[in-house]
Amino acid sequence: MLSKTQFKEWFDRYKYAELAATSAALLGSQFSRIFSGLTTAYLITFAEYFAFYSVIIGMAYWQCTKKNKAIQQKTTFRGVLMIIKNVLLEFGYPAVLDILFIRPFCMYWLPIFTGNALTGIMAGKVCADVVFYFLTIVNYEWMKSKNHF
Repeated sequence: MLSKTQFKEWFDRYKYAELAATSAALLGSQFSRIFSGLTTAYLITFAEYFAFYSVIIGMAYWQCTKKNKAIQQKTTFRGVLMIIKNVLLEFGYPAVLDILFIRPFCMYWLPIFTGNALTGIMAGKVCADVVFYFLTIVNYEWMKSKNHF
């Protein structure tokens, strides 16, 4: 059963990355003044991904470094590879589905449906995020149960 504690854990885990991704999406919406709807949808998607995963990987590296400092060890290349492995396990197939199909579809069609680029992009982002986070949280909980963290 889902609990308030789990929602708080998920919120705390993804909040800064999501804030960066949302900022990138809002800034990227300005591409609609220059490019076609489809090109804008993909540019926003890539900007969101760059911002999101920069924060996720940066936070994971910071946590690894902090943990290693506490036990007076250096962060090794093997530690960095573990971070990359965990990011791929947690976000792998949800990210592929999201970047290739779900997010561009939502970012292209919702501005058309709403008749407003900014409103449609934000609605598209929310719709795509629901699918992405559902799949990602399933992976995250599975990884926790297998002690990958």
